[in-house]
Amino acid sequence: MIRWKPLFLSLGISLGVGALSGAIVSDAAQQYKTLQLPPGAPPAWLFPVVWTILFFLMGISAYRVWVSGSPERTGALKLYGAQLVINFVWPLLFFSAQQYFAAFIWLVLLWIFAAAMIIRFYRVDPAAARLQLPYLFWLTYAGYLNLLVFRLNT
Repeated sequence: MIRWKPLFLSLGISLGVGALSGAIVSDAAQQYKTLQLPPGAPPAWLFPVVWTILFFLMGISAYRVWVSGSPERTGALKLYGAQLVINFVWPLLFFSAQQYFAAFIWLVLLWIFAAAMIIRFYRVDPAAARLQLPYLFWLTYAGYLNLLVFRLNT
């Protein structure tokens, strides 16, 4: 049985973080087009599509943990919140401050928090953890892009 209020709240939090972050760095697509990009870099239009899907999956995943009733859900959701905050800061470092190396280090921190969150989510609800795997894969790919953007543009 779906609990609609927690579901919409969970989706609102995750998608809201993404939307706010995107609004703050609204010229990101234009900046991206000016960078020397590594092999395999996607077109700028793909990023908002992928991130919307990932934030949607994060919201569903967090909802499943939230309504699980597990005694471990609080710790898991704290890690989820922490990684959302870390996620929010990355585009500010990369696009607003154009600090590509600092953004890469921050992304490594985000990857660590996301991996820890997935492990904690797995203990509560394995399906919730699996919903986060595309996010971890994307962060890995983003790390590759970020590191090579640093190397190619400094």
